[in-house]
Amino acid sequence: MTKAIFTSSPGSHYKDLPEIQYHFPRTYLRQVEAAVGDWIIYYEPRRDKGISSSGGRQAYFAVARVTGVRPDPDQSGHFYADISDYLPFDNLVSFRDGKHYYESLLRKADGATNKGAFGRAVRQLPDEECQIILQAGFMREPAAWERETESPTLATDRPIYDELIRRPFRDEAFRRQVRRAYDNTCANSGLKLINGGGRPEVEAAHIRPVEHQGPDSVRNGLALTGTVHWLFDRGLISLDDDYRLLASEKDLPPGAQSLIVSGKQISLPETPDALPHPAFLR
Repeated sequence: MTKAIFTSSPGSHYKDLPEIQYHFPRTYLRQVEAAVGDWIIYYEPRRDKGISSSGGRQAYFAVARVTGVRPDPDQSGHFYADISDYLPFDNLVSFRDGKHYYESLLRKADGATNKGAFGRAVRQLPDEECQIILQAGFMREPAAWERETESPTLATDRPIYDELIRRPFRDEAFRRQVRRAYDNTCANSGLKLINGGGRPEVEAAHIRPVEHQGPDSVRNGLALTGTVHWLFDRGLISLDDDYRLLASEKDLPPGAQSLIVSGKQISLPETPDALPHPAFLR
């Protein structure tokens, strides 16, 4: 097993769904097979202007684990890496911080960027460099209310890879990132309630549940008040492909009908990359 960088760009012609699968040509088969069972870090390159009007973030943005490799039955010479344990970073990590390159492979002896290495979609990653990128991606200063409630943050007294599979750490990272994407506002009601200590009332709901292999991705999340979250988790409300509310009105508890307007489009994140993904809505 070996750790690796997987390059992934929204809108590319590859059939990536980074939370679930990574699509790649035979060129990288050996490197991807070597990463099976180990952690990988996703990197978003500069985007092709023909695909996107804005440049790519040129940053490491998430961590995940490779569980297997399988051929693409529809495209000869291409494969899928199956992905689990996907978790976006709190902080985007640029490939370079001044003269320091997070991947030593990307730096030439004269200090210039190794464009040949940079152009490879899959790159092996030494363990120590992987840990440094992860620390940069998740390290943050907790808010005052988080310190008071002992909200889980990245611990320094245990291996970082142990942290990545701990449910309390993942739950809190997911909650934090969904709240940020929705500006601490309920997608159903539009309410933004913050208590005197700065803690938001809104919760983060998984669209595809964790117990059904739902990833801890913003694209698999909704910001909802507690009561609406409860209704959503029990299948009494849902969303269609146009982000409009579906309601099992005859099964809604008494009084809940006033909270739900069937057919109403929910409030959505401003960032397109944070929108609920059709794969999870299905």
